[in-house]
Amino acid sequence: MKHISILGSTGSIGTQALDVIRQFPGKLKVVALSGHTNINLLIEQVREFKPEIVHVSEDKNLEDLKNAIKTSGTKLITGKEELINIATYPKSDMVLSAIVGFAGLIPTIEAIKAGKDIALANKETLVVAGDLVMDLAAKHNVNIIPVDSEHSAIFQCMQGEDYDMVRRIILTASGGPFRTTDLKKLQKVSVKDALNHPNWSMGNKITIDSATMMNKGLEVIEAYHLFKIPPFKIEVIVHPESIVHSLVEFKDRSIKAQLGLPDMRVPIQYALTYPDRAKNTFEEFSFTKYAALHFEQPDIKRFPALDIAFEAIRRGGNTPCIINAANEIAVNAFLKEKIRFMQIPKIVEETMESATPCVNPSINDLLETDIESRKIAEELIK
Repeated sequence: MKHISILGSTGSIGTQALDVIRQFPGKLKVVALSGHTNINLLIEQVREFKPEIVHVSEDKNLEDLKNAIKTSGTKLITGKEELINIATYPKSDMVLSAIVGFAGLIPTIEAIKAGKDIALANKETLVVAGDLVMDLAAKHNVNIIPVDSEHSAIFQCMQGEDYDMVRRIILTASGGPFRTTDLKKLQKVSVKDALNHPNWSMGNKITIDSATMMNKGLEVIEAYHLFKIPPFKIEVIVHPESIVHSLVEFKDRSIKAQLGLPDMRVPIQYALTYPDRAKNTFEEFSFTKYAALHFEQPDIKRFPALDIAFEAIRRGGNTPCIINAANEIAVNAFLKEKIRFMQIPKIVEETMESATPCVNPSINDLLETDIESRKIAEELIK
């Protein structure tokens, strides 16, 4: 039995992880959960999975939670600092880090320090502090198993392989809802249009990131740290069907790819049950339904965020932290209809040029960078 703590249980990844756990009552057990503002869903999760400890992010929801689960025996906590208790809960073997954005960084670091294996869905952890986090994981002998479908694909392709034999890794991207949209029309797309992803069902923030392809840019940075692959060996290819989740080419020109339906439960299951592969009841893939697969180069004019991410890797230091913070602010502003869609990458790029650079940042340096970058982005939006 593997005991799981979930950071972000009411989000898209968290709810799908619980769907996976339902499939394996004898293999996986939830011992700790943290939820955000969807208190009714969190109540349902507590009643069903009966975790030993639960964190709710807002004090105002604590009383409602207490009243709803009086007989469950679950310990309830709240407050930003208390979230660390979920990440480091002594009885958990693995922590699923599924909190969206920069907020997931410190809890994930604390979980690593506590010796917990990490199922990593929070890509910002490696984008912001990749060198520090990977060094910590090595120091504490912790496995970091990626949950993103692209990184899970690469991770699976690399099982039994020598990293020195890799010629390049190829991250696939769906191209989002605007893959073929005219550039002039992109200036006027609505929030509703941007949230209409053709293949994946995800949270609002990551869906907008997919539409700008900033999500793919952040995944490039994540792959750089996860697999110790230099950026010139990382490529992005647009694959509209989202069936090939990513590929690895080796020095002998042999290519391995991991394929499957666009269902996040599959990479979540692989991370939670690794190194085992267990039978599930998910939909079976049909080759005849997907008889043709297509690939094309990404259009940088349409998706400048991808170039920004590669530039952030080249500059190094705290630059990835800068673009991540600016992007979070810009995406939030777009969702609130304060800026236009194509202004998102412009705000990120201008923030990257304005924020204070730091070559070898500590965690405290990164926390300061995050604050500064958010302020700059907010001023640009004003």
